[in-house]
Amino acid sequence: MKLISALLAGAAFLATAASAEAEVRFGIMNEAYPPFFAKDAAGNWQGWEIDLMNAVCAEMKESCSVVDVSWDGLIPALQTKKFDVIWSSMGITEERLKTIDFTVKYYNTPSKLIAAKDAAPGATPEAVAGKTIGIQVSTVQSDYYKKYFADKASEQTYQTLDEAFQDLAAGRIDYVFGDAIPLAEFLKSDFGKECCSDAGDVADDPAVLGSGIGGGLRKGDAELKAKLDAAITAVRASGKYDEISKKYFDFDIYGK
Repeated sequence: MKLISALLAGAAFLATAASAEAEVRFGIMNEAYPPFFAKDAAGNWQGWEIDLMNAVCAEMKESCSVVDVSWDGLIPALQTKKFDVIWSSMGITEERLKTIDFTVKYYNTPSKLIAAKDAAPGATPEAVAGKTIGIQVSTVQSDYYKKYFADKASEQTYQTLDEAFQDLAAGRIDYVFGDAIPLAEFLKSDFGKECCSDAGDVADDPAVLGSGIGGGLRKGDAELKAKLDAAITAVRASGKYDEISKKYFDFDIYGK
């Protein structure tokens, strides 16, 4: 009887230890998206979103890992349990909330158009009339295009932003439409400085562009959502969020 009790106690201890060391798998897009994430020379992911992930994991006292898949494969991969949370600059939108849940917001950014170097600035339907806009597939910008620009301009879709940047520089399209921060980073690069210019931010529409960026979760994963929400809130309150952000930005990335 004592042996059975000892075995049961040992099994309970191992189960508790395994639970305490549970790994949370973070899904990100498998292409560079600076300054949020990119691979270093050794093939390790780094960037603002990776630093924030590490801070959140430390706050949760959980070990974490990164799983990378294509942008348009992120939600399917989450739903088939290839990882536990999408951590890839995904906007919290009404449409996505029909399929997945989200953590609290962890940053926000406007959406922007960039154009050829000599293009006149302007990010309105009238400004883009008769032009071709390059947009990454399955993004909020594609939805915004359909609502505001579709009757004025043509859409050219891309699997990656880099492909859109290449076509813009080559004159095959007139604009690239995306999140303001990665587009601004591209314009700072030697390639971007030479070819392209800032056409301006589009008018905000939270119903389409979302209410900020959050971690995507499977519907009903309330325990992980509660842990992540508490950890994100704690990292912001402790000052760690600002400490991380100052390494990458000279403005408040958390936004409105």
